[in-house]
Amino acid sequence: MEPWIAPSILAADFTRLGAEVNEVLAAGADIIHFDVMDNHYVPNLSIGPLVLKSLRKSGIDCGIDVHLMVKPVERLIVDFLDAGATIISVHPETTEHLHRTLNLIREGGAQPGVVFNPATPLALLAEVIELVDLVLIMSVNPGFGGQSFIESSIQKLNAAREMIDASARDIRLEVDGGIKTTNIGRVAAAGADTFVAGSAIFESDDYAQTIREMRAALTDATAT
Repeated sequence: MEPWIAPSILAADFTRLGAEVNEVLAAGADIIHFDVMDNHYVPNLSIGPLVLKSLRKSGIDCGIDVHLMVKPVERLIVDFLDAGATIISVHPETTEHLHRTLNLIREGGAQPGVVFNPATPLALLAEVIELVDLVLIMSVNPGFGGQSFIESSIQKLNAAREMIDASARDIRLEVDGGIKTTNIGRVAAAGADTFVAGSAIFESDDYAQTIREMRAALTDATAT
């Protein structure tokens, strides 16, 4: 799969969010990442479906990758489907019936994803791999932006890539947390193809230059 760079709007300037989204898309981003937090499952509160609905209403029609860090999760799935999400990913810990939840996403017209925290065993993936289009490996503990990459995530990405390849399904392997120009190549070499980056992009002086540097690192990683 072609690599995707997915800027997380958690690090954007919310006083000019629509402009920020358009600017990172013009700078070369492939998809926009929504980090949705509820101050319950994770210790922070972020954005809801009305933000996505407003962006869609303003004319933004790119892919929107929604990462739900909320519990219970089912009601917000319905709301984000209605708002225009392209991908919706959930944590196994946020639902009593993961199969049913993933089917709810697909039946609603979006692509379902499953998320693994640093301490969540990857073995559960075998039970739902036929139901997902995306596997998200958290390389930080969810709840805050700007955290440092957890190095053990490299081994987890390697293992997830092996499971995805063995399934023979077109499943994206996404990584979220501490992704920068200096480590994106190593993460790609471990098997990831979709890269969430918040502060590394939105806090840089030049979005396009930062994304170019990330793509150059990805090219170098796949060439070796």
